[in-house]
Amino acid sequence: MTIKYGASLQEYNTFGVKAQAKVMAAFKSTEDLKTLLTNKDFKNLPRLILGGGSNMLFTRDFPGLVLKNEIPGINCIREDSDYIYVKVGAGENWHKFVIHSIQNNWAGLENLSLIPGNVGASPMQNIGAYGVEIKDRFESLEAFNLATLETETFDKDSCNFGYRESVFKNIYKDKYVITSVTFKLLKEPELNTSYGAIENELSKRGIARPGIKDVSDVVIHIRNSKLPNPAELGNAGSFFKNPIVSENTFKQISSDYPEMPHYPLKEGRMKLAAGWLIEQAGWKGKRVGECGMHEKQALVLVNYGKASGKEIYEHSERVLNSVKDKFGIALEREVNIIR
Repeated sequence: MTIKYGASLQEYNTFGVKAQAKVMAAFKSTEDLKTLLTNKDFKNLPRLILGGGSNMLFTRDFPGLVLKNEIPGINCIREDSDYIYVKVGAGENWHKFVIHSIQNNWAGLENLSLIPGNVGASPMQNIGAYGVEIKDRFESLEAFNLATLETETFDKDSCNFGYRESVFKNIYKDKYVITSVTFKLLKEPELNTSYGAIENELSKRGIARPGIKDVSDVVIHIRNSKLPNPAELGNAGSFFKNPIVSENTFKQISSDYPEMPHYPLKEGRMKLAAGWLIEQAGWKGKRVGECGMHEKQALVLVNYGKASGKEIYEHSERVLNSVKDKFGIALEREVNIIR
């Protein structure tokens, strides 16, 4: 457990914006966390839980206690004829865990390769990519109740997963700290290669019967070709959620834009591509000051090096308003804004 006063947060957010915490403390166990929460010097300070900092934008300094989750561990806790159950500490790096799973022939997470952040954030926002979401391979999680100082277990139903949603992003926000996640991984792969460019890339490589490593390698290649590396160009991945609209709304818009990408969902709803909407509104590759939407992926808002969190937020507001004016669709930010 380490404690720093007046700590810089610049290296702890993938936008790389300058911000400070009044106090920052890293914890590696629930015992460490309990000690910090019961410390009389910190008792009345506002709190912020920080994992990998890959889904967070600081628009100001944080005037309280930043709790950095560094709980480690990857352990197989049981298995049956079809599945391996793997319990992972919330502080583990997500991509490193995916690669560890592939090396051990644990299938089910290969489509989620190279997603930034830590394991603890994965169920919080039900991360997903290339046709797979965390909920597909989720078994349970343990979370520390900040009010009772006790650890509770949540199964899949209790998490109420939705599109980039869970109870930990809404009704339980700031009330729990996820400490571990247990995944239900496959002994025999059930590959999902139909989404995006995976099949085409496998074909280019002459791979007719891919394994999980092949799929992971292709996903990594595709992501690297489309998305900027946060270590080189500050960003938090997709800044906005893909909007979900009614069938009537879709019909109205598609009558003017028949080429608009769309993905049918249940109950007559339709998911639209936020990146396409942003590009049509003229923002793809457009730079305003020290920030802008990326030249290869309009869904990614980037910091060219010197933008403040406030400037990045203001740019996102310009994009939101522009898409709303052009299409009548209100985009929603996926990134957690600290204002």
